[in-house]
Amino acid sequence: MDLVPEALPWLLALAGLVLFCASLEGLLRSYVLHLPYDWRAFAASIADFAGRRLIDGLGLTLAAPLLNWAYMNRLQTLELDGPQAYLLLFIGQEFCYYGYHRAAHRVRWFWATHAVHHSSNELNLCAAVRLGWTGKLSGTAVFFAPLIWLGFAPTTVAAAVAANLLYQFWLHASWIPKLGPLEWVFNTPSHHRVHHGSNTEYLDANFGGVLIVFDRLFGSFVEERADIAIRYGLNPPLLSHNPVHIATHAWVALARDLWRTGSCWRAVKLLLGPPGGKHKP
Repeated sequence: MDLVPEALPWLLALAGLVLFCASLEGLLRSYVLHLPYDWRAFAASIADFAGRRLIDGLGLTLAAPLLNWAYMNRLQTLELDGPQAYLLLFIGQEFCYYGYHRAAHRVRWFWATHAVHHSSNELNLCAAVRLGWTGKLSGTAVFFAPLIWLGFAPTTVAAAVAANLLYQFWLHASWIPKLGPLEWVFNTPSHHRVHHGSNTEYLDANFGGVLIVFDRLFGSFVEERADIAIRYGLNPPLLSHNPVHIATHAWVALARDLWRTGSCWRAVKLLLGPPGGKHKP
């Protein structure tokens, strides 16, 4: 599920803008506001971003067979020829993204990649580009196969997912306050601060992309509280700034626990169970 080559110049321009804004935030925080900023974590996030681009360039994806099947057996062909088609794509993509994001926190196989995004112990714009190297290799695109089966072209779905992720970039600005009535419908920096919190009160909440409505509907919404300071990062915290270790630490832990299971059934339960699950003799 890749974008067409014609989109490459736009993607490069957007990537440049994202990195510029992330760098500007760090510079302002360090040299204008004289506030703490972890530049080693910044470098690790940039290295993660570069590594992901290189690995994605190999074109390897575990989801390819299912996506191809969905497109070959699509119910119809849906073109973006009017507001109804755009609305259907938007809502459908939001629903699929919510499903993916919730699974990325509740299924250890997918968490092994997503843990990278939560590994930064600060929440800032640069943390938004720390997404891990194994998303395509682990098949996360399968969650968007229903949109292709429904009739949208794979490149159209890929563009919608990319737009969703681009929207989420600004949500990582921890200095943006609550936004009043917008908090009821849209995913905001306040809601995303909760999502990145490692406090018990904030764990596994606010999985939406652009919207927060599916969290409200399915009981995963948690509001930011003034009486609970948010602690960012993993439990326990990952203190390494080595991009290879950051990208692979959850996979190494998963492989170690799988080796100790002793049976195929326990291995399946471990793979599909929650991230906190380990082999028990």
